[in-house]
Amino acid sequence: MRQNITFLTGFYGSGKSEIAVNLAVQKHLDMVVDLDIINPYFRSREMEEELKKEGIATVSSDLDYKSHVDLPYISRRVFMPFHDKSLKAVYDLGGNDLGAKLLRQFEDYHDTPVDLFLVINIYRQETDTPEKILHLIQMIEGMGGYPVTGLINNTNLLRETTKEEVLAGQTVCEQVSQASGLPIVYTTVWEHVDIQTQEVDGEYIPLKLYFRKDWL
Repeated sequence: MRQNITFLTGFYGSGKSEIAVNLAVQKHLDMVVDLDIINPYFRSREMEEELKKEGIATVSSDLDYKSHVDLPYISRRVFMPFHDKSLKAVYDLGGNDLGAKLLRQFEDYHDTPVDLFLVINIYRQETDTPEKILHLIQMIEGMGGYPVTGLINNTNLLRETTKEEVLAGQTVCEQVSQASGLPIVYTTVWEHVDIQTQEVDGEYIPLKLYFRKDWL
């Protein structure tokens, strides 16, 4: 992690929650902050018990049974990493520019260095071309008020993913990187895909599928 605070943004279903949990575990972070009040599926807060075993706190709502509610209520504890500089946290935003709007609540903390990484899966219709991805970056920055600082290639077809799909996503991400000047920070790949770290751009992150059950 380049900064102690990292926000993950992207289109719906791009894999932000899966990446947030994996980064938290692999990078030994202190907190996963679930800011997704847009999409009720595969939220980081669902992994609260799993993360607790790793000594990682999950922050979303102070309400009881928060993993099962869809209320647009966010705990004030989401601000803790901005006040305690020793804390390392990843924030899971809701999809698209609407999810990025929640970044506006951190406007008073623009002096705190943060990263905002865009998660890309080119097998989502809305992000299957460099032009669409560049447009999404503009929308997210305009709505959230924070600049995107890096790209994550999370191109996948779930358990049907092959090395060829990952590298096809890399080609598109490289075009976006060249056009925008943004680096490809991570390439995140299901841990069972046969691919070598030297074949991918950025840091290779093998993904354990915490959310996807065997039948998906």
